[in-house]
Parts: sequence; C-alpha cells; structure tokens
Amino acid sequence: MIGKVELVLDNKALLGEGPCWTNNQLYWVDIKSKQVCIYNPETKSHRKIQFEQAVSAIVPRTETEAIIVLEDGFYLLDVETEELSLLKHVEADIPTNRFNDGKCDPFGRFWAGTMEKDGKDKQAALYCLDTDGKLSKKLDNVGISNGLDWSIDQTKFFYIDTLTKKVARFDYEIETGTISNRTDIIDFEQEKGMPDGMTIDAEGMLWIAHWAGSKVSRWNPHTGTKLSEIEVPALNITSCAFGGPDLDELYITTASVGMTDDQALQFPLAGGLFKVRTNVRGLRSNHFKG
Repeated sequence: MIGKVELVLDNKALLGEGPCWTNNQLYWVDIKSKQVCIYNPETKSHRKIQFEQAVSAIVPRTETEAIIVLEDGFYLLDVETEELSLLKHVEADIPTNRFNDGKCDPFGRFWAGTMEKDGKDKQAALYCLDTDGKLSKKLDNVGISNGLDWSIDQTKFFYIDTLTKKVARFDYEIETGTISNRTDIIDFEQEKGMPDGMTIDAEGMLWIAHWAGSKVSRWNPHTGTKLSEIEVPALNITSCAFGGPDLDELYITTASVGMTDDQALQFPLAGGLFKVRTNVRGLRSNHFKG
C-alpha cells in the first residue's frame, strides 16, 4: 500500500531539486534561491546555506562534508562551517549554461549535467568528477540534463534529458565509468508533463518526477511499463529520493516557478517538500569517494 502524500515543509521553494538522504537527514537544494537545504525529520529542523550562485545538486562525502555543483563547477562544502572550496571549473566559456541535476555512481564518482538557462538549446553536457579529481565529459548535445541513476547490478546507467521526453539506458562499466550503447526505454510522449528527476528502488524500478504533471510515477526499466503513480499537490514535480529509518519514505521536491497566476492559485503548496510512505524500500545514497 502507498500511504498518503503529506506536506513536510511549506517552503515555497522557487526550484526545489536534488533530494539526497544521508546521516538520517535530507539534503536538497533550491536552485533559484541559491540554497542548500538540510532537513532533520527527528528534530523538524530545517537549515539553509546561502550561496551567491545557483546551486543545483549536492552529494555527501563524509558526515561533515559534501560536494555541490554551482553554476560554474564542482565545490567541496563543509556543511558545519559552510566553508566552500573550488574543485573544478566547468563551462566557464558558456555563461548561458548552468548545472542541473547530479548524483554519485556506485564507485563514488559524481555525475552532473548542465542545461541552457532558458531550457531551450541543446548546448549542454553530462560530466563526471572522478574520485581522483579528474573531470570527463560523458555526453554532449544535451538539452536539459536531469534524472540519473544506476541499476542494482551496477551494469546499467539510466539517464533523462528532459527535452527528449525519454529515459535512456546505457551499458555501464563500474571500474572505468564508461557508458555505451544508448537505448531509449521509457517514452513520456503520452504522459502528463515531462520527465525530471529520478531515483531507483530496491526492486530495480525507477521513480520519475513529472515536471508540469503533478505526480511521480514508477516504471519497470526492463519493459518500459508504468506500474503506478502518485499524485502530488503541486504542478511542477522536480525529483524524489528514498529516506527514513527503513528507506521506505519517498521525499519529493517541487517548484513554485513556471506557473501562471491561475496555476499558482490552484497549487498553493507549490515549492513544498512532500513525503509519502511506500510499499518498497529505496537504496542508500552513494557518497563521493574522492
């Protein structure tokens, strides 16, 4: 049974994204507000770390450190002192681009992609920061680099370029981080909204957020079949991640940008952080091992 969707924080995030469960708390970001957010469900505390640039993804490194991507590259963040250190500049020659979604692979590399700030041109790319600090480009000619995850057996990489309205699957070599043999496995043409962020559960099924679709859907990546969906009281659903003591609580981020005045009245909880208890468990977030 799927539980009832509940509002965790009426945060009014402009562009909530990138939830990641670690140390019994949820890391997530508000890209447009330029904030890393840390929510502790036990204490109900919600802390925000402010930056001067848009911050689009965060992954844990240690109990007190995380890696984040700002508009111009990868940074090391001390989450206690809020001290920031540059690791790698990226796309400094393309000021119209910014980073978007990102996540660590099972080996501990940090993958993150970019997008054109207006979300139109295909001049973006997908990058990987390896554990030795080396940066490589994995894909180019990307529209809006978005959801990504890896299969349980660590042989497949799943990826969303939102403008394609598809989920792609690649063969993946964990030792080298090489991806190859792209195949489209899920088509959103008949779905409400566009595919955004994504996570995988312990049964190997994909959970995909629907931008402009007011829901999260669960899919079988082997057959391309939609298994179920969860309605969320916001228009633009951006991403999701499993958390909680048993990893059976799906945290869902949303956005308050990109709506008309009528839509804003229809979805007063837009930008909120939501949670729903599921009948499956998720997987622990991968940490950066560099």
